[in-house]
Amino acid sequence: MGDPLRPVVIGVDIGTTSTKAVAYDLDGAQLAHHSAGYPLDEPFPGYAEQDARHIHAAVLESLRVVVAELDRPVAGLSFSTAMHSLIGLDADGRPLTPSVTWADSRASRQAERLRAVPSGLALHRRTGTPVHPMAPLPKLLWFAEQEPVLFGRAAYWVGIKDWVLLRLCDALVTDHSVASATGLMDMHQLSWDEEALGIAGISAEQLPELVPTTTVLPGLTAEAAAATGLPRDTKVVVGAGDGPLANLGLGAVAPGVMACTIGTSGAMRVMVERPGVDPLGGVFCYALTEQRWVVGGAINNGGVVLEWTGDALAPELGEDAEEELLAQAALAPVGSGGLIMLPYLLSERAPHWSALPRGAYVGLTHGHRRAHLVRAALEGVCQQLALVLASVRAAGNEVREIRASGGFARSPLWRQMLADVLGMPVHFPATREGSGFGAALLGMEALGLIPSIEVAAHLVHIEETARPDPAAAATYAALLPLFAGLYDALVPTFTSLRRLAPGLSPAPAPAPPKR
Repeated sequence: MGDPLRPVVIGVDIGTTSTKAVAYDLDGAQLAHHSAGYPLDEPFPGYAEQDARHIHAAVLESLRVVVAELDRPVAGLSFSTAMHSLIGLDADGRPLTPSVTWADSRASRQAERLRAVPSGLALHRRTGTPVHPMAPLPKLLWFAEQEPVLFGRAAYWVGIKDWVLLRLCDALVTDHSVASATGLMDMHQLSWDEEALGIAGISAEQLPELVPTTTVLPGLTAEAAAATGLPRDTKVVVGAGDGPLANLGLGAVAPGVMACTIGTSGAMRVMVERPGVDPLGGVFCYALTEQRWVVGGAINNGGVVLEWTGDALAPELGEDAEEELLAQAALAPVGSGGLIMLPYLLSERAPHWSALPRGAYVGLTHGHRRAHLVRAALEGVCQQLALVLASVRAAGNEVREIRASGGFARSPLWRQMLADVLGMPVHFPATREGSGFGAALLGMEALGLIPSIEVAAHLVHIEETARPDPAAAATYAALLPLFAGLYDALVPTFTSLRRLAPGLSPAPAPAPPKR
């Protein structure tokens, strides 16, 4: 497996559906990897939560398998995590609640109430986090109002990585990156925001200690060392959120270089040197380090839209329908014959940051077939990302290059479609592990193994570039204003549908009894 004296750093990426541990050498070569999954529970409409103990077990399993495969010592671990999670702990650090994930929308009304007052936008500008049910601030309001007894019992409120590090290292800390996505940290002062804490009804003592993303914890507990096969004195780098680390893992570290990821959800982010958001609050701003921040927007509906088309439009294709669906989409023309889909199946985030919207097909005619419906769904995802790109530019940021990764990159059709809709070349790096590789690179810098994270731009090799087709790009440019305008036009309808939703269950009606 190479020189046994060369250091190895393991990037641990705690994702929404699985945790992956990947070992890298200083040249960025992947030496070993393992992934362990866990369920996303949805016990009630709008809920999306997980058992934190399952995630901790997945972290231990992933590390144990990777360590066993290596033939050289591990210089350190470094962590990436899905952002916006929230867990209430008792005084002994035991979870009182599930890990409430970014996809959980139960705090929609609390978020809308906060957005409706002038202090809502001021909070967004100060914390960098949009006032949206994804964020821990509205979630804390929900717990205070809906679960007051539990809320009063909670000694601490943490994110999933914070809790995992507490179990691994016996340290209750959170990094500036994860904290910048809570709505509770003043991104200019790098301290907990007093007004936000007052709104949430908690104190700074109930939150983890704020530390830089490059903070090195001195070692593992005896229990964690035994469970992973690592020495107790293994260095642990606190790490950052998966979004900023995806930029690093894709080599999108210079100003003007945007990272685009489409997995279950999607996002577009560009690195900047100073924190800030646009006056209208269309983008987020999250930390990577104290000198590097990402400005951008996330969308709820990425690959999940393709999955839905298989379930709803082609159930006969079964679980492995992706290839056939993409082949069908390729049969439809650019622009899907005038059919537009708003892909808001899981509500939406950027750039409107509202939990109201629902999906919609507009322009449907007798001549449209399944191929048009599937293609329009894919186009809708790309058009939503185009709105995020426009918001990033409106915030005063240059975007001169785009690098993309995620499951969608396996599809030549989707790669080309993204370039056509964005009207720019899109570069696809050879690596597919953006956040995990980013965590490892951050760890290498923190441990003094590389001079700086700037080396990422040289370690990431561009494997392919999709360049926009002029005719297709012109068609999408003409459709984009229509796509954008549909959101505002349908807000009254979205509002009425939510009011009627309790009596309009999507579950099929029960079959009549047999006679």
